[in-house]
Amino acid sequence: MPASGQAAWFALPQPFAYGFEFNITAVVGMCLMAIVSAIETVGDISGITKGGAGREASDKEIGGGTMADGLGTAIAGIFGGLPNTSFSQNVGLVSMTGVMSRHVGTYGAIFLILAGLVPKVGAVISTMPIAVLAGGVIVMFGMVVSAGINMLSDVHWNRRNMLILAISLSVDLGLQGVPESLQHVPTTLKVLLTSGLLPAITLAVVLNLILPAEEKDISAALGSRSCRSGEGVGPVHVSTG
Repeated sequence: MPASGQAAWFALPQPFAYGFEFNITAVVGMCLMAIVSAIETVGDISGITKGGAGREASDKEIGGGTMADGLGTAIAGIFGGLPNTSFSQNVGLVSMTGVMSRHVGTYGAIFLILAGLVPKVGAVISTMPIAVLAGGVIVMFGMVVSAGINMLSDVHWNRRNMLILAISLSVDLGLQGVPESLQHVPTTLKVLLTSGLLPAITLAVVLNLILPAEEKDISAALGSRSCRSGEGVGPVHVSTG
């Protein structure tokens, strides 16, 4: 980033500034990361609505947020940008302030567009002392953890769910803590497995699909649906949180 005095006043992003190449390894990796990003987005949206409004996110809100991430990622790729993902620190910010107005998000988006089109703005922001940034990050990251714990408090912690969490978390932390265990794995796969998100989420999703639900959870789900509809109970998808 150039100094603020040397930065230009206006610049347009250039499509395919770094060329265009089709790499199957990169495509597969990005597809997997897109799934991870979508799951992260769902969690972030749920965390924001719970922290800011004290309720669960609606299907419309989750669908809109996930679609926006996908569309943003497609456009970013044209201009050489990284894949988009929801900013988890905002979960902590909303939980801390209680403000979740879309107008605030619009103002923030306008500021980011301004920073992208006017390099001098980005150069000025880059001069912010790291100590100032760290002071705000400490609170926001702590609130992200708090919001996550709050969401987990609604989960029914039976043996099945505890097993899913235990395996996913242990393998993920183990791969990051001991990367030497992947010394014989291809480089691309090694990067994905030590990313921090991909192994844990992949394991959690797969285990959630293959491990049978406990009978009392199925009975509770069937009973809840029967009470709401007042009709005969048909096939039901059991959510385990």
